[in-house]
Amino acid sequence: QVHLVESGGGAVQTGESLRLACVASGVTLTNYSIAWFRQAPGKEREGVACLGRDDEVSYLEDSVKDRFTMSRDNVKNMAWLQMNSLKPEDTGVYFCASSRVFTPQVMCTIRDWWDDWGQGTQVTVSA
Repeated sequence: QVHLVESGGGAVQTGESLRLACVASGVTLTNYSIAWFRQAPGKEREGVACLGRDDEVSYLEDSVKDRFTMSRDNVKNMAWLQMNSLKPEDTGVYFCASSRVFTPQVMCTIRDWWDDWGQGTQVTVSA
């Protein structure tokens, strides 16, 4: 069972950038797919980005694909979400999640696919 902890959230203005980090412990990240989800107040949790095991699959949600980039470092057991040109609609709690099996791209945004979740980190973007 992998333990995930997110960090790097904060309050920024429209157009600014944030870099979120997800640190995994307990099990080597090499054998896991990793995803980022976000949840705005009053809304369902939605998939944002995904990297499969050995980076065989990558995904970015349409509204962020020109602005966000996901990466991972298996030596450090970390994953990142670089968020540029932030907009107020990006506001929400951002979670990282992991899966112990191969993840097809079509499953990246399916909440029930993912086995383990971090506690979340708050991102607030003001106009």
